[in-house]
Amino acid sequence: MDKIGNLLLVTMIMGFAVSTKCTAQSDGKASYYSNSLHGRKMSNGERYNRNGFTCAHRTLPFGTRLKVTNPRNGKEVEVKKEQPIPTHEVGMNLVADLLTDPEVGVIQNPSDIKGVGHRVVHGGEKFVQPTVITDEVVAEIKRLIPLSPLHNPGHLEGIRVAQKLFDKATHVAVFDTAFHQTMPAKAFRYAIPNEYYEKYGLRAYGFHGTSHKYVDAQARKYLNNPHIKNITIHLGNGASMAAVNEEGKCVDTSMGLTPLDGLIMGTRTGQIDASVAFFLGQELGMNYEEVKTLFNKKSGMLGLTGHSDARDVAALYHKGDANAALCYEMYGYRIQKFIGAYTAALNGLDSIVFTAGLGENDALTRSFACKHLDFFGIKLDEKKNEELNHPTKPVEIQAADSRVKILIIPTNEELQIVNEIVDLVK
Repeated sequence: MDKIGNLLLVTMIMGFAVSTKCTAQSDGKASYYSNSLHGRKMSNGERYNRNGFTCAHRTLPFGTRLKVTNPRNGKEVEVKKEQPIPTHEVGMNLVADLLTDPEVGVIQNPSDIKGVGHRVVHGGEKFVQPTVITDEVVAEIKRLIPLSPLHNPGHLEGIRVAQKLFDKATHVAVFDTAFHQTMPAKAFRYAIPNEYYEKYGLRAYGFHGTSHKYVDAQARKYLNNPHIKNITIHLGNGASMAAVNEEGKCVDTSMGLTPLDGLIMGTRTGQIDASVAFFLGQELGMNYEEVKTLFNKKSGMLGLTGHSDARDVAALYHKGDANAALCYEMYGYRIQKFIGAYTAALNGLDSIVFTAGLGENDALTRSFACKHLDFFGIKLDEKKNEELNHPTKPVEIQAADSRVKILIIPTNEELQIVNEIVDLVK
């Protein structure tokens, strides 16, 4: 911590959890949400997760942690009441309050923060490394809004609020696209007239770069080999893959101009024939916004099964649901195709890495992704795959006769961002 000092990471994803120390006890009756309400909005605006541990209370403030004990059997569970964060300003002020709290805080004043790291989704071609935020950087992030209309405006608001609140700190932008900017033109260009690239920047940029960079470095460290040919597979609600050569440089990635391209995702189509959009417009009369919403928010796992949460899809799969079975087959098959393509792009393969929510915690997804890859020397040990699920450190799940290492490595984008900005805030 002496090396890092007082740094603050700002991703500006709303939904901070605020907690207070529990000091009182009381008895009473409790009700619970039924499983049928899974996915419905709660009073804090978030979706009810039947597998989560949150609660509602008439009088206690948001953020209060509660230990609920059943007097009949003595079973206990800790839950917390969550607080809605309607704006970046509300969220950042809550963060400042917690940081300076007399009981749980780590600083006395917001001015004690030396550096603030901002995760920014789209940095275009200009930003290939962590960058101290200036007026010029803000202007460039703003200019890139057409390439990332869902993310960059929020990032700009987060930067504005954080700069006001932590006015003595050095503010640094870390871009999701940066790691992928080592791709050659043959990988990132689209076969459309040159002017659309030259004037408007229409090309593949790739995303999840911070995660890919982190787990790739961890794989090289774990395998004690800095020169591996590696495929990183980030599987969450958003999903992407990257081919990383023996020099640790990304040479291809599955997402493109936006995070829509590539793998099947929770609600996104992934790779799809552009003519589908033409058909939806010409034959069904759907406008641009309707098609965009369909592709980004109503497709993927959700479109195939009615559920975007892989846990729900897995439950259906184990019950023999045909749509869920097809979903897993399609999901895994898409990953397999990219593994094949990236093995060719790398001219060989030493390891593949699964990471993020599904990659780290869904043995079924990994099993489907590794099927029928014997030709490439990729053989999964199904027992290890099940037993080493939910790892807290890098683990190997390949069979004894697998030529390619198959790793699960927990990602840590926050740590990666902190590590990248340390030198800039000294």
